[in-house]
Amino acid sequence: MNVLKGYFKRVGARRLLVMTAGNIFLGMGISIFKLAGMGTDPFSGMVMALAECVGIAYAHFAVLFNLVLFGAELAFGRRLIGAGTVVNACFLGYIVTFFHNIWMALWGAPELLWQRVVIVCVGVIVTSFGISMYQTPDVGVAPWDSISLIMAARWPRIPYFWCRISNDAAASLVCWLAGGVVGLGTLVCALGFGPFIAFFTRHVSRRLAGMDS
Repeated sequence: MNVLKGYFKRVGARRLLVMTAGNIFLGMGISIFKLAGMGTDPFSGMVMALAECVGIAYAHFAVLFNLVLFGAELAFGRRLIGAGTVVNACFLGYIVTFFHNIWMALWGAPELLWQRVVIVCVGVIVTSFGISMYQTPDVGVAPWDSISLIMAARWPRIPYFWCRISNDAAASLVCWLAGGVVGLGTLVCALGFGPFIAFFTRHVSRRLAGMDS
């Protein structure tokens, strides 16, 4: 208990709140991609597809899958573990499900291609904002995100970019093999987030977290 108190005192409530809000926006963004039906980020798409294959609700399966990945993070990337790890691994799937149910109740699944493309564009903005807010406070990395960081640290000759791309490509392949959706949303998530995340980090997230120099 004293260790937890010391951790929360060191990190500060402000950074924890920004991280939590970031996961909420991230979950909202993923739910928007799911609504469009054109693919979501590779990891979420893989988990959704595998959950469908084994007949377990996506949110429940996401927690179980993250527990497996957490073993690798605990063994090789303990420095990356924090409150953000727990919030993302345990609650993100439920946040996605919560918002997706709301969208379906309000509007239902879009039928026209242009509607789906517009929804993907909205998903890019919301998800990028969520990723920026979740990562900027530096209070823990999700198990899946930690894998690329661990690989880059253990094999310094391989840039982080290629570690991340290879992992996302593998997740996309598993998603496709499991019958999941791999499409425009998947491609945008894998390659197009960078500029938006950088923008939100520079102009919004660092200020909210009180990390401006």
